[in-house]
Amino acid sequence: MGIKVSSAKAKGRNFQKFICEKISEVFGIDWGYEDDKLIQPRIMGQKGVDIVLRGEMVTLFPYDVECKATENIRLYADIKQARTNMKPGRNWLLFHKRSHEKPIVIMDAEVFFRLTDECTKAEKKKVCRCE
Repeated sequence: MGIKVSSAKAKGRNFQKFICEKISEVFGIDWGYEDDKLIQPRIMGQKGVDIVLRGEMVTLFPYDVECKATENIRLYADIKQARTNMKPGRNWLLFHKRSHEKPIVIMDAEVFFRLTDECTKAEKKKVCRCE
């Protein structure tokens, strides 16, 4: 027997909230459903990215986020959805969470290596620590 639709939607909503909380912690910017919040979870059933960013967050966090809280990952279908929802000039991130497992993030390899290169150069200048 599969999971009830209402339970699946609640699981997805909770995962979106978790991702909003993590982004909020990193940048010290509050998240919520109110219109004045710069980090918001997408209302279930609406089209577009799962985490809505506004104002300075669009620049600070240059990723369009797709969240999947499922037992089975449909990797390339989920990546296609993330790419489809991605706005021009941005990068996509796919977060996946399975019950009783830690969440994972999937991203484009070229973006990963560009970030690693930038962080390595910054580390040599003692600008940041990439761990």
